[in-house]
Amino acid sequence: MYREISTQVAWQLLGTPYKWGGNDPLAGFDCSGFCIELLQSVKRFPLKEDTTAKGLWLLFKNCRVSFAQEGCLVFWGDDESSIRHVEYCLNEDLSIGASGGGSNTNSVQDAIDQNAYIKIRPIRSRPGVVGFVDPFMKGI
Repeated sequence: MYREISTQVAWQLLGTPYKWGGNDPLAGFDCSGFCIELLQSVKRFPLKEDTTAKGLWLLFKNCRVSFAQEGCLVFWGDDESSIRHVEYCLNEDLSIGASGGGSNTNSVQDAIDQNAYIKIRPIRSRPGVVGFVDPFMKGI
């Protein structure tokens, strides 16, 4: 049930602008801020503060899985020590996430100029998938 609710929240946020360091539906999200918002919507994120994609990878180290499914988080980087992006899995093939921006994306106009929004993309269309975590596993 919680997976489905967080997925519904993700769909509602589709098209929200990317904002570096963002963690708010009105101001915009960065990649980790978006994933934290989804997990907090169903009380699956234990902290109140924001963290990076690498921070999420480390936080959920006991929840790593070998495949994607709805509700998993997918991480990109060169390896585990260089995680740089995270998105929420809609299923085994598609993820939704705040992407297209970077440290110079600080306003809605920046997001428009850079095509930086919450969007859906195929997981394997980009190189560098490091792994998956399932924050809905029991015992968290």
